This record gives sequence, structure tokens and C-alpha cells, in this order.
Amino acid sequence: MRRLLENTGAVLRRELGRLAHQPMYFVLMLLLPAASFAFFALLFNEGAIRNVPVAVLDEDHTALSRKVTQMIDDTPTALVSYGVQSMDEGERLMREGRIMAIVQIPAFFEKDILSNRQTHIENYISGTNITVNGLLSKDIQTAVTTFAAGIQLQLLTKQGLSEKQAMAQLMPVRFNRHVLFNPYINYGYYLSPSFMPMMLLIFVVMVTVFAIGTELKHATAREWIGTADGSVGAALTGKILPVTVIMFLMSLVMFLIIFKVVGVPLNGSLTVILVSTLLFILSYQAIAVFIVSLLSNLRLSLSIGGGYSVLAFTFSGLTFPIMAMWPAMQYLSKLFPFTYYTDIFVDQMLRGAPVADSLPDMGYMSLFIVLPLLCLPRLRTICTEEKYWGRL
Repeated sequence: MRRLLENTGAVLRRELGRLAHQPMYFVLMLLLPAASFAFFALLFNEGAIRNVPVAVLDEDHTALSRKVTQMIDDTPTALVSYGVQSMDEGERLMREGRIMAIVQIPAFFEKDILSNRQTHIENYISGTNITVNGLLSKDIQTAVTTFAAGIQLQLLTKQGLSEKQAMAQLMPVRFNRHVLFNPYINYGYYLSPSFMPMMLLIFVVMVTVFAIGTELKHATAREWIGTADGSVGAALTGKILPVTVIMFLMSLVMFLIIFKVVGVPLNGSLTVILVSTLLFILSYQAIAVFIVSLLSNLRLSLSIGGGYSVLAFTFSGLTFPIMAMWPAMQYLSKLFPFTYYTDIFVDQMLRGAPVADSLPDMGYMSLFIVLPLLCLPRLRTICTEEKYWGRL
């Protein structure tokens, strides 16, 4: 054990010297992650989707048509930015991407209401963004429904009903919606715990692949193993340990931004999140070691590592629920540590789940850490045989 620690320490000193003299490490481990986290903090700072531009085609130009237009504009999501004179003008604005919806108020709108005749309002929503589409459509529908209920309420109270009786007649069954864990439906609360760890895992994979791949590219792999007196395990530990420490420190910066800048609540255990983050970093370092050992090619390993990282986001359940996936795809999602980490993060951050609920996911992530043990013989081969050196 003492010999192992001494060999690891020798490689660690060598690696710290390399880090100090290679600017690319500084860029990949510090500059780019910090810039990415800051970018997402600014992006999610607003939280909810607000002030989405819409156009109103008012063909009535009366007090009631202006009232319903104002009610639409007062919703959190919609912002009446254009008053168009025709549907052609509205469709042109939508094709140009300047608006996301057109609300058409017909002629004789007020006259029909005052004459107790049914009228209508048409809402044309751009289907190019499903998230915005759903929120905008819901808010516009709520505004119009509230307006219509107000008209009916006035008519019923004029007939002698009390306001309470009129409300009961208008709405015999009242539906109350309760949103748990994210009551304000804050978009930042949902996306920041996914996009920021996603960026972290990409940099973990890229830096680890780069650290080992450059030894092969520059034909210094034998020297690297020799520093550890031939111990591949000690050489690998000393190589990736600085990356582990720096990336864990960068994760603390990430948490500072998520919890203090974006304002995401922490309803569970911070300790569980920190331990899971360390396992998350180690698991993706293990995957990176496995990839570069298998391919023994820096450029190809970076490409495969990047592709694997992107697939992790696809199968994490954040873009499409895992429970709604085809069964084979549900099993495939288990091949990515990001899936388990996302579950832990959401459980502890928003749901406030008991620690015991996160232990299985932590256990599954730990299984990925044994991958380097499986490829140590292969790593020794590519580091000691010259035919594997010098590849881009």
C-alpha cells in the first residue's frame, strides 16, 4: 500500500507540472465550465416564460373587444405586441418569427354579447415550440374564459341572483389545481439542474480523455507509466485525481449558481447531492478511461465521448419522460450515470425525498466506477507498445 501511495504521489506531481504548462487544461477545466454556468444562470434568471409576443386582429374596435385584448395582455405569458389589420399580416409576422400567436376578435363581437347571442374568439398558435405553445394557449384561454364568465356573471346578477348564486350556476363544479414541488412552474428550477450538470459531465469526459490521449499522441505514455514504477493503477489514479478535485470544485461553483443565483430551492439533503456529484464525476471519468483505452485514439475518443455525453441528456428523462419511452429505450437509459444523477438531484432539490430513496441511484452510479479495472490490461498495452503512439 505504501508503495502504491508513493507511486501515485510521483505521478500526481508529474501531472500537476503538466497542468501548469498546458493552457488547454486551464481552458477545459476552469474557464469553459465557469463561462457555461454563468451563461445558464443568465438564461434561467427569469425563471418562467414571460412576455411572449402575440398579435391581435380586432375587427370590432369596441369597448368589450379592447377589454378582452387588455385581459390577454395582462396574462403572465402573453404580450400584445402587434395590432394587425388582416390575417395575412398576422401570418406574415408569425412566419418571420416575430409573434407566437394571433388572436382574432370578430366583427359585431360586442353587439352579439349585448344581444345574448353566442360569439367566438379565434386563437392561432405557432406549433414550433411545444413548451411555449402550451403555456401561451393556456393563458390566452384563461383570459377569454374569465372575460366570458364576467359577462355571464353580470347577466345573472341583473336577474336578481346574488354573486355567490351566480358563481354556483356558472361553475357548479370548481376545479382546483395544486402544483407540487415546483408551485410557481419555474422553468429555471426545472432546467438548471439538468443543463448545468450536463455541461459538467461533458467537460469531465473531455478533460479525462484529453489527459490520457495526449500521453499517447505525444508518445509519453511509457514515461507516464514508468513514473509509477510500472503500476498502471497508480499511474491512472495520479493522472485523473487532479481532474477529479478541480471538477468537484467547479461543481461547487455550479451549486452556488443554482441555489443562490437562480434561486432553486433545496428541500432535501445537500450531503446526498455532494456525495452523488462526486460519484457522478468519478463514473464519467471511468467511462472516459474506458473509451480512450478501447480506442487508443485521441480524436476518435473525444468524438465518441462527446456523442455519449449528448445521448446521456436524451435518455435522462428531461426531454421526454422515461416512463413514456418504448420499453427497450427505458432499459437503454440505465446505461448513463446522468439518468441516476438527475433523479437524485430532482428528488433532493425539489421533492425533498428521504435519503434512502436516493441510495439505489447512488449504488447504480458506483457500478460505473469499476470500468477502469476492466481495462487496466488494455491500458498497459497501449501505453507500452509504440504502435499505439502518435495517433491523433
